[in-house]
Amino acid sequence: MTGPALVLVLTVAVLFAAGFDLLMQRSLIRVVVGFMLLGHGANLVLLLAGGAAGAPPLLGGGSKRAMADPLPQAMALTAIVITFGVTAFLLALAYRSRRLLGEDEVQDDVEDRRICAERRRGAWDAPPERHDPLEEDE
Repeated sequence: MTGPALVLVLTVAVLFAAGFDLLMQRSLIRVVVGFMLLGHGANLVLLLAGGAAGAPPLLGGGSKRAMADPLPQAMALTAIVITFGVTAFLLALAYRSRRLLGEDEVQDDVEDRRICAERRRGAWDAPPERHDPLEEDE
């Protein structure tokens, strides 16, 4: 692996690591920034997959170099548009949550806490009791 490619691979690793770390935060704005970092990392991966730069992919160009593969570039542009749309949607959700709740942190789900507490107590290890409402009449 050459020097510039290694730097890009390390940059992709840092973008993915920082993006996933921010996605695990409770603040919605950090989740949005984490999603954006993941999008940028994915775009760099797509550009790395395209390989070295070549001649423009035009037929009859008369260039001695091999043609560049246009597919990774097209996929990167598509990923940019999709990332932009999803980011705008997430920002709208974060703004709406901030306006309704007065904060941008995700609240705990009470039902999730109850299920976790039951699992810690071992209530999930026992088989569930079958309750048939038709047997109550007998």
